[in-house]
Amino acid sequence: MSPTEVLIQQLLNGLTIGAYLALIALGYTMVYGIIELINFAHGDLFTFGFLISLSLFRLYGATGTLVGFELVWLFTTVLLLTMLLTGILNVVIDRIAYKPLRKAPRLAPLITAVGMSFALENIFANWYGSSQINYPDFFPRVDILRQWLQMDTFILFTTQDLLLIGVTLPLMIGLRFFIQRTKLGKAMRASAQNANAAAIMGINVERVIMTTFFIGGALAGAAGMIFGNFLHTGRYLMGFDAGLFAFTAAVFGGIGNITGAMLGGLIIGMIKAFSDQYLAAQWTRAVIFAILILVLVFRPQGLLGQGEAEKA
Repeated sequence: MSPTEVLIQQLLNGLTIGAYLALIALGYTMVYGIIELINFAHGDLFTFGFLISLSLFRLYGATGTLVGFELVWLFTTVLLLTMLLTGILNVVIDRIAYKPLRKAPRLAPLITAVGMSFALENIFANWYGSSQINYPDFFPRVDILRQWLQMDTFILFTTQDLLLIGVTLPLMIGLRFFIQRTKLGKAMRASAQNANAAAIMGINVERVIMTTFFIGGALAGAAGMIFGNFLHTGRYLMGFDAGLFAFTAAVFGGIGNITGAMLGGLIIGMIKAFSDQYLAAQWTRAVIFAILILVLVFRPQGLLGQGEAEKA
């Protein structure tokens, strides 16, 4: 593989990694934007999406690659059910763990979020075991460049890469439209600006919070499902790394900023891909967390976030 092909390959890898990280990062940034809570259990919703989608495929009886109409309707059904169930789980977590602490000191819900994360991880370990989990190759894997386009190249871009981008991009565009154009989306923006003022204006802030948790959970669940169909393996702790990378993406882009979370996810995905290639995979965590520290020190509001003075 030539240096140019290596570069292009890592750009494609970064795009696919960044796509699912952006979906997870959106959940962090939406919840923080409304109630200023860092939901450290959010990464575990990614794991839940991975596990519940695998369970749904098994419930149907799917054991191998699907084709034709069965592929389309089963994938769509499992994706929608995964998003629904993960969204509901996130709402339940909020009702049980976070709602009673709305007016508590900030440290209380933060500690609760960490405890909820540990609880979910132990539930997942008892559900699927603590060893590596195999996610079968349900979606056909075809080399687009070599098999479809007949290109003489070592660059690998498959239908499963296309699936990942093809699912995440419409979801992000749809979320952007929902936030900007719908009545409930505008209520979410108003609540993020000033929850007390929004309540005085007649907005049901608790309903907005529930919707925010549902959407954030649904997006994390979708990320978990497409990740399973992309890498075909995972563990009950997989949400820990993904959650930390996505949190870094949210902070990097400007936590509380929807566009910033998307941009941050893409940038962190690129950094991960190039670090894995040129520095070795064991350095990737160090590089990404070093970036997190630098951002927090020199630009805590992130790339697209606003400082306190600007908000005021």
